Amino acid sequence: QNGVMSGLMQMLLLKVSAHITEQLGMAPGGEFREAFKEASKVPFCKFHLGDRPIPVTFKRAIAALSFWQKVKLAWGLCFLSDPISKDDVEKCKQKDLLEQMMAEMIGEFPDLHRTIVSERDIYLTYMLKQAAKQIELPRASENEPRKYIPAVVVGVVGMGHVPGIEKNWNSDLKIQEIMSVPPPSASSRIFKFVLKATVLGLLGYGCYRIGHRTVQFVLSMPAAQSYLQRMAEVTPQ
Repeated sequence: QNGVMSGLMQMLLLKVSAHITEQLGMAPGGEFREAFKEASKVPFCKFHLGDRPIPVTFKRAIAALSFWQKVKLAWGLCFLSDPISKDDVEKCKQKDLLEQMMAEMIGEFPDLHRTIVSERDIYLTYMLKQAAKQIELPRASENEPRKYIPAVVVGVVGMGHVPGIEKNWNSDLKIQEIMSVPPPSASSRIFKFVLKATVLGLLGYGCYRIGHRTVQFVLSMPAAQSYLQRMAEVTPQ
């Protein structure tokens, strides 16, 4: 539905999620599920999913990578088998180590970091600022002065996004650009065409081989050979 490359990327990331779940005995994203449970206990609390839609993020991330970067990333995700312990998770909560990990990601895939982390920092900040606007109280009449009360907002985000949100908080943010999906590059179109042609060619060849063997098998049956022999012995009228 969202494209071949986007679908493959989602499958690979689901594999990574399954690996983390197997290693730690808990699925990623538990903090968000817990936030939803707590929000349901608070009267008049509105729960809002404030992250950028996944299809937009995936398509922008894939469009930002070159063909060889896509291959390298897919290879790394396919063969991800490093053990993960709860101590490793606790270490990631240390700011210095977290910044080091982010720096390594930037060095290897700078465009991927921009689309998956930096752009989402902007989007998350924008959504939090929208939620944090003052709430206007209802007025009894048009002549009554407007009254506002501050909004109470609890934002639950990944630790890697906190520095970016702090950095962007006082900026005038516009999210139209980071919500657009760029058209596929020429290399992506060529790769998609080659992939489709290869799949169709293999299917066609497979059908030909199956059909050829089926005909040979049918003709090798005694009943078929007997019928063909009788047909050959019939003299034309």
